[in-house]
Amino acid sequence: MIDVHCHLEQKEYDKDREEVIARCKKELKAVITCCAHPDDFDITMDMVRKHRGFVYASVGIHPEYIKDLDQEQIERFIGIIEQSKDDIVAIGEIGLDYYWIKEDYWREKQKELFSRLIELAKKLKMPVVIHARDAFQDAIEILEQHDAKHVCMHMFGANHLVKRIIDNGWYVSLNLILRRSKKHKKVARDMPLERLLLETDSPWLGNGRNEPLSIKEVASLIAGIKKIEFTDVWKQCGKNAIELFKLSR
Repeated sequence: MIDVHCHLEQKEYDKDREEVIARCKKELKAVITCCAHPDDFDITMDMVRKHRGFVYASVGIHPEYIKDLDQEQIERFIGIIEQSKDDIVAIGEIGLDYYWIKEDYWREKQKELFSRLIELAKKLKMPVVIHARDAFQDAIEILEQHDAKHVCMHMFGANHLVKRIIDNGWYVSLNLILRRSKKHKKVARDMPLERLLLETDSPWLGNGRNEPLSIKEVASLIAGIKKIEFTDVWKQCGKNAIELFKLSR
């Protein structure tokens, strides 16, 4: 009943953002929209304040943007996050991306930023939402080094590391990539239902523009993979989201 990871700030929604949110309100309990760049912060906060109790926000710096922001810009944005903590439920998405960032120097800069933002989340007593593309092992090791307890591994696709995720008490959020990805299907199969979350990463990953309502299909896919009832997935994943992100019931 809760999409824990979408991007309603994206330009794909500029023409009908309010209509999309209105449709979601009819069928979902909440959505968490993800602001992953400072330029998207104002529009994200506008949605949160306009739809308080339904639209929540995670805020961070996507590792893909490591080359775009200098240290002064990063520190300024961290200050803004701290000042706005009452309107934010998580720090993310943050992490490592070795698919887009190939150079060793910039990968090290990603790690430094990742560590900085994990510590910010700990200071603010918030969970972290993790992007780890082609960098699962390094991302997990950094999280463990910082003793991160409240973690959502967004779109996690490394089945060989599932036991480590479980042992750490972390969560995994999955989306419509389950339509086609065998490795993500294995993650859905092997993660306990009590540690799974529903997400869409919309506007991406759909047939055309995706929307938060497609978590219904995600829940159905998980139910099929686990051979359990749709309602069991729907209810438990909603409960998981409320607990991890401390959402108002």
